[in-house]
Amino acid sequence: MLRAHLCVSVLCRLSDKFVLQWVNIYRKIACVQPALGQVRWKTCRPVPFLTAKPNRALIDEPITLEGRHLPPHSPITVCARMHNEDGDLWEAFSHYNTDGRGVVNLTRDESVGGSYVGCEPMGLFWALQPAPGEREGLRLRKKNVETPYSVQLSLLEGHIPVPSSHGSNKEQRQRGEQELAAVTVERWYMAPGVRRIEIRQNGVVGTLFLPPGPGPFPAMMDLWGMGGGLIEYRSALFASRGFASLSLAYFGHKDIPGPLNTINVGDAYFKTAFQFLQDHPQVCGDRMGVMGLSFGVYLALRIATQIDVKPRCVIGVNGPIGSFNKLSDSDGMTESFEGDQKHWSYDEEGYVSFREVSMPNNIPPENKANVENLCCPLLYIVGEDDLSCAAIENADEIEKKIKDAGRSHLFTRLSYPGAGHLIEPPYTPNSRASMWTTQPKKLITLWGGHLVPHAAAQEDAWKRTLEFMERHLRGKEDK
Repeated sequence: MLRAHLCVSVLCRLSDKFVLQWVNIYRKIACVQPALGQVRWKTCRPVPFLTAKPNRALIDEPITLEGRHLPPHSPITVCARMHNEDGDLWEAFSHYNTDGRGVVNLTRDESVGGSYVGCEPMGLFWALQPAPGEREGLRLRKKNVETPYSVQLSLLEGHIPVPSSHGSNKEQRQRGEQELAAVTVERWYMAPGVRRIEIRQNGVVGTLFLPPGPGPFPAMMDLWGMGGGLIEYRSALFASRGFASLSLAYFGHKDIPGPLNTINVGDAYFKTAFQFLQDHPQVCGDRMGVMGLSFGVYLALRIATQIDVKPRCVIGVNGPIGSFNKLSDSDGMTESFEGDQKHWSYDEEGYVSFREVSMPNNIPPENKANVENLCCPLLYIVGEDDLSCAAIENADEIEKKIKDAGRSHLFTRLSYPGAGHLIEPPYTPNSRASMWTTQPKKLITLWGGHLVPHAAAQEDAWKRTLEFMERHLRGKEDK
């Protein structure tokens, strides 16, 4: 017992001595504190993290981005980076300041610099642009709709300057970027269960997209412009929203006979395509519409007014009332688009604009669609900064002809200041100019559109487009 008591006594004396030492250290610190300023005791902070909800979504769905456990009231850069299918790097940056809890939320907070300013929850997506050093004249267009865009989102310490066009992107990234957290999101055009079916039937070249389920579904025939080929992503998205959609090639496709730079199909081709879609067992044959962008607008109007088919509605985006190409026959086939260049104009960088080509006064009367015969609702979407088509002037002429025919109730115009030619599904980055052709020489064409108003136009126009389709293709009222 005595030995145990002595051990306890020794331990107590040692403990007292240890406590006194730390008290003396604390007193010394307290004495020098006025001279040194407030002493900050280092604490363990949780690791910063970035969340994206949802992290797998359709391209037209907004997501919520939030960073947490960051230094309070501190500058933070949020960065988006992705590669297109050809391997080109696209990126966007936005500058934020964290709140008192060390949180930044892109749905609530305002960007104070970078690729855009203001509260823009999806700004990092629609502001994506080719990184410095990438190829000239890029435009972001999805080729394989069965795979997503994979976008890496990062939190970077401080306000990182937007890389300039001078010098390589790698060099500029080596200037001290410190990544605090990151997350990867997938952006899809095809919802789970959507079916993609290649069509090569009775001369028709296209791709049919069917929504999940047995149907039957209301449907759209989807036409693009003089870029040619077979563009699928809008049709894939229509099917993801419950509408069967046939993306139809009519120009510049290897499976369509004849020279690639002429339209070698006419009214019979479009009628066959329309009837193919109409007769499909999973399509409501009496609930079909036609949509066109650019030259596809003229074709959509021609289909609705001059071919023996009856769509329930037509949607046009920045397109002409008629063919500015010389028609080679009455069936609508044309000569080469590059044949007559007298109305082409160029800016100081040598970029070409086709706006004057499509002025109604420059389109021969016999090449214009008979819009006065229109019997279904028409939604015409205008980008007021369109540098590729005289969209405003064409909208005016279409509206006048329909009004003069006593059918003004069929015409609806959506007009967007600051928007360009390529009004596409929301959050798609706008290309004010992009490569048109490389043969026989490189040619970049002007599309127009300013970053923020164009993004706003795409978001609103897509919403209104789907509402228009719901009303006229799925609604129960008569057309």
